[in-house]
Amino acid sequence: MLYRKFGNADEKVSILGFGCMRLPVIDGKEDQIDEEKATRMIEFAIENGVNYFDTAYPYHAGMSEPFVGKVLANGLRDKVLLATKLPLWLVQTREDMDRFLEEQLERLQTDHIDFYLMHGFTRGYWNRMRELGMFEFIESAISSGKIKYIGFSFHDDITVFKEIIDGYDWDFCMIQYNFMDEDYQAGKQGLQYAAQKGIDVAIMEPLRGGNLVQVPETVQRIWDSAEIKRTPANWCFQYLWDQPEISIVLSGMSTLEQVEQNIAYAEKGEANSLTDNDKEVLQKVRKFYNEKMEVNCTNCKYCMPCPTGVNIPAAFTYLNSASMYGNVEKASFQYGLFVPPEEAASRCTECGLCEEHCPQHIQIREILKRVVEVLEGND
Repeated sequence: MLYRKFGNADEKVSILGFGCMRLPVIDGKEDQIDEEKATRMIEFAIENGVNYFDTAYPYHAGMSEPFVGKVLANGLRDKVLLATKLPLWLVQTREDMDRFLEEQLERLQTDHIDFYLMHGFTRGYWNRMRELGMFEFIESAISSGKIKYIGFSFHDDITVFKEIIDGYDWDFCMIQYNFMDEDYQAGKQGLQYAAQKGIDVAIMEPLRGGNLVQVPETVQRIWDSAEIKRTPANWCFQYLWDQPEISIVLSGMSTLEQVEQNIAYAEKGEANSLTDNDKEVLQKVRKFYNEKMEVNCTNCKYCMPCPTGVNIPAAFTYLNSASMYGNVEKASFQYGLFVPPEEAASRCTECGLCEEHCPQHIQIREILKRVVEVLEGND
């Protein structure tokens, strides 16, 4: 296993992190973790050098934290760096922050959390948490030894990301990033901005929720044309590990085989190791997917704000995701998760103001109807 220094954190982390949100379950029931299989996965990962384990309050319908705590309490806690997250959407008061942290410490059977994140910052959560006293909570939790390092995970645009990065002395952050998401949310610009500020970066969704490993034949032929042969998953990981600004890549593994494979990939995860041929092949795959976009939106936001609140760029992002990767169900789920009802495409009144300002001359009203049809399940 290879390790990298976690910047502000005086720790060495395995470049592969274990995300505990997709553990094997019984009969498809999210809250019924297959403890025998999942325990073996975690133990195997630790035996082979993985030392960063990431969970969160809502994972596995609230059962991930208690399970991880149970496994680590069996003589493994001191061998790992443990990360979990404050569920911002459930926080209503300053006291709630303390209450959730205490509950999480109890669930995880530990007296401290190594890496604690504000879970899923958007502009709205960032503003509200500051108003509720987040900074005082952080300082109190750190001074008491209940938290060692503080960070956040992120789901908004680059402007908000920079504001958050500059708004506090964070130790680390976690962003969604992969070879197809260089310009999505924080993206490559955000990665480099955080690194320049000395803030560690962890990566989530390296495989874009599995979309980048379930490849069509055309993409597989492109991968096969490379001088160095890799599986689609290996390409995704190596693209990320090649970038020295990235400290750790999280993978939500569901089988022991995935753990074994990812550990094997990590053995060759050196920074600045991709060849010119590798980069050319990655560019060809990226070009293939981009050509399958349904709407050529550049996310310039000239169409915003919409008088009725529709988040037009976000709607187009998830419509494109459904088209590019052929997974409507996943795109629809993400759309419902990250686009609140007051910003949904179905709120469009067809006033046409957005089209007057669109430099790409996109027929926005018609495409929003398509969003409703594909992602909101309406006719």
